[in-house]
This record gives sequence, structure tokens and C-alpha cells, in this order.
Amino acid sequence: MKKWIGLIIAITGIGAILAGCGAHSGAKYADKQELNLSADAPLDTIDLSKANGFGQTGNVFESLFRLGEKGKVTPGLASQTKVSKDGMTYTFTIRKDAKFSDGSKVTADDFVYSWRRTLTPSTKAQYAYLFEGIKNADKINAGKMKPEKLGVEAPNKSTFVVHLDRPMTYFKVLMSYPLFSPISKKAVDKYGSKYATKSQYMVYTGPFKITGWNGTGDHWSFVKNNEYWDKKAVHLDKVNYSVNGNPQTRLNLYQSKKIDMTQLSSQQVKNYKNNKDYVTQPYSITMFLQYNMKAKSDINRRAMNNKNIRYAISLAVDRKQLLGKVIGDASTTSKGLVATNFANNPKTKQDFAKEAYLKGTVDYDAAKAKEYWNKGLKELGVKKLNLELLSDNEGDDQAISQFYGSQLEKILPGLKMTLTNIPSQVAYSRATKGDFDIYVSHWGADFNDPISYLQILQSHSGYNYGKWNNKDYDALVNKAQGADANDPEKRWNDMIKAEQVVMKEQAVSPMYQTVFSYLQNPKIKGIIHNTAGTQWSYKYAYVAK
Repeated sequence: MKKWIGLIIAITGIGAILAGCGAHSGAKYADKQELNLSADAPLDTIDLSKANGFGQTGNVFESLFRLGEKGKVTPGLASQTKVSKDGMTYTFTIRKDAKFSDGSKVTADDFVYSWRRTLTPSTKAQYAYLFEGIKNADKINAGKMKPEKLGVEAPNKSTFVVHLDRPMTYFKVLMSYPLFSPISKKAVDKYGSKYATKSQYMVYTGPFKITGWNGTGDHWSFVKNNEYWDKKAVHLDKVNYSVNGNPQTRLNLYQSKKIDMTQLSSQQVKNYKNNKDYVTQPYSITMFLQYNMKAKSDINRRAMNNKNIRYAISLAVDRKQLLGKVIGDASTTSKGLVATNFANNPKTKQDFAKEAYLKGTVDYDAAKAKEYWNKGLKELGVKKLNLELLSDNEGDDQAISQFYGSQLEKILPGLKMTLTNIPSQVAYSRATKGDFDIYVSHWGADFNDPISYLQILQSHSGYNYGKWNNKDYDALVNKAQGADANDPEKRWNDMIKAEQVVMKEQAVSPMYQTVFSYLQNPKIKGIIHNTAGTQWSYKYAYVAK
């Protein structure tokens, strides 16, 4: 998931959120419709099946739907959708004018081919888990069934049918994710081993297509896709990217008007938060401490399995001080695992995080923390502990880790924290192998539904690095996705209860929710920002006079 966040943050972009329409009433357009952006690192792949993030690719790849303003589902490659009464079968009609960027028609067969390819184990798709719930997807991804058994079919060129294992109330939202965009078998066969190695060896279905990317280069562009079905709504001719990893370099480029937006570092936020170009945008990314229930050291393993110890650690961290003195941007303290302002009760419209919030689980309380700590040490039969805190060493991560370490040692008597700050890929690798005591972790939602967070802590989840296991929790999440899947209110209550199990047990200790800060050229209008899925949509963006 670190890679996923990296892609979101890497390509900076922000903008005014407008309704999903191509025409801007009263807008005056500049003669040159180009957007210049900076990226932290080169694109590592443009192969949909192998991508490790989709923060920007919704601009070049489009699925059956796409996300509009505030995460609302808007039309994509499907012109019509029918759902069976039991919610188990979706029938999509592929629009007649849906084409790949090479001019060839998009057909239902392309969807069938694409989904099977992604789920084939040898593809090693990092996001294959998102197919869970589609008939036989899990078995195919595990290598226990052939891809041809996937619950999809193409009765004819324009009809794509999807069969589910269970009803999924969020299925249309999920179908807006670029992962589910069709891949052209014709293009894969044509380019062979060259497929997706350079921008010219790929065909696209979105408002833009990529040019100038050679697999490792520091420059590339999104250019308007004239074969796109809704090309009349697209105003930008080009979005240019250049790799600039240093925040000061990006700031200098912005100030010299060579790029139109730049994400600010914590120090820069302090200096520019009163600037007229300063803007903020939230993400559905929750940062949390993850405890390893199978830590290698016997005493540390027992400590991580002790609820009093976990509570003590959670309550010993002053999250407001962390945000104010270390992070410095507009990020907010967490109420739980699921981000705030992310999902709403289908009946009362109450925010999920607010409704599920349990006082005394994520609130700084030094006295209570010591009380839990001493009780935990007594249960363990020890007077001190030496715990390792695993973290990245990139950006502000090292400073954040140091804050956690000093805060915990200060509040909890007898605790010695060993800080391990290493490159993100190395830290991620160690976490996946369970080589840590406490891991500074995070999760960003793939789609706007609480289940996108809750499923990661199920006992069988590959993202449950700490191997926390709770039968009641598993049962609630399974119920929300099974027996109660077609009953919005019951399903909501299942998820509320599941979230509260996480917090009561301190399976993980949520810290804060990310809100990033930018400087943005005020002439750039119409960019749609969403907190999950495709974060930045340039379909309706334009440069004003």
C-alpha cells in the first residue's frame, strides 16, 4: 500500500471541483490548454494488470464507470446497466462509440480478456484482491482454478455480464476503478514482449493517452485522446510531467511558473499557508501503528498480544502535538480506522467515523496510558520492554518515527524504543514478512465504502501484516459482505460494529488522516479531486484566461 500512496503523492495536482460536465458556464479559456505538473519519481509501469497505484491513470484508462464530483459514479464505457433482483448479476451494455486510442472498438470480449489476464497468478497483479466477490476470482488468483472459470461472459460484442459470489452494494463504485478498464488483446498480441514497455506500445480508453514515456524517463505527457467517446468534454490538449523529487526544487519551479502546482513539505506549509495560491485536499489515507501478534521475540510477542499494552501505546501519543509540531500540514487526528468524511449512513447520513467513534481509544491521556501500561507489564511479569518501531526514512517519516519513540518513552516507564528507519521498499518488505514489533503503517481506500478499510484486518488478508485474529470481527465483515449485503441498514450496522471491535481491541492504533497542502496556479480550473480511487481527474480541467 505504500507504493499506492507514493503514486498519489508523487504526481501533484489539485483543483476546483466542478460538476461532471464538459461545458463551464461563462468560462474564458486561455489559448494554450496545457497543464504542467511535477512528479516525485518516474512511472514504473503502464500495464494495468501490474500497476501498483491508480492515482492518475483514470485519466488514460476508463472502466465501465468513472468517478465524478465527490466520488459520485458517472458514465464510463457502459451506456446501460441492469442488475438482477438478487444483486448477483450485472449486465452492462458497452457504448457504441467506445474505442481504444488506436481507433479499434472496445468490446465485451476485451473486458473478459482483461479481467482474466489480471487474475492469472503469473501476472502477479498487486490489486487482484479487488476482484474478490466476483464469482471464482479468489480461487483463480490463488491458482486453484483456471481463469476461464471467472464469472464473466460476453454473449455478444456489446454485452458484458458479471456474476458475483455475493451481492456488493458498492459494485458500481468499484467498477469506476481503472483496474477494471479493458485491455486490448489485439494490442497485447501485436506488441508482444514490447507491450506496455513504452507509451507507444499501449492503447488507452480514457480522456487522454500517454506519450513520451520510455519506461524509465523523467518526462512524459498525457495528450488528448481524440478517439475517446466523450472527447467534446475534454478541454486540455496536454498535461506535461517532469520528475522532481526535491520539494525545494518543485517550489522553485512553481515560483518561476514552470509548473502549475506543487505539493508543499511540512516546513513549506508553515511559510506559505497564508499565500493566495495555498490550497488543501484530504485523502482517505489513515496512518496507524500496526502491532505484530507474531513478533519474533517471545516477550515482545506476548507484549503485542496484550491489550493493555496496546491501549497504553495508543493513549500515550499526543496526536495533536504530532500534527502541529512535526507534520505541520492540514492533516487531522483519526477517530478510527475508517477515515472521516468518507462514507455516510444510508438512512441518517451520519459520517461513519463519527458514528463508530469510541471515546478513550484514540485520545491522548498520559495518566490512563500509564495505568494501562503498568497493568500490562504486571500481566507480562516484567518491569521493562524494548520494542522496535519500523518506519520509512523518506520525507517526514523519520521525524514522525522519532516523535513516536520519544513520546512513548517519555510517558511509559520502562519502555525503550529502537527506531528502524529504512527506505520504504525495504520497510514494506520487512512488514510483509512479519519482521517487526510495531510498524508505522497506513491504508488508503480504493473506493468509497468502509469495507475497503475493514477487509484489510480480516484474518486471511494479505495486508494484515500483524496477523491480528478476531473471530467476531471476521464474522461481522463477512456478514456485511454476505447475509446483509442487500440490506443497506443492516450492512452499515455490521460495519460500525466491526470498526468498534478494532478500536476496542486496539488491533491497530489509528493516528491521523492525511490532508495535503499545495500551491496551485489559480488559472487552472475544473480538476475533480476524490479521496479514493482515481484521485485526480483532468477530464473537465481547463486553463482560464
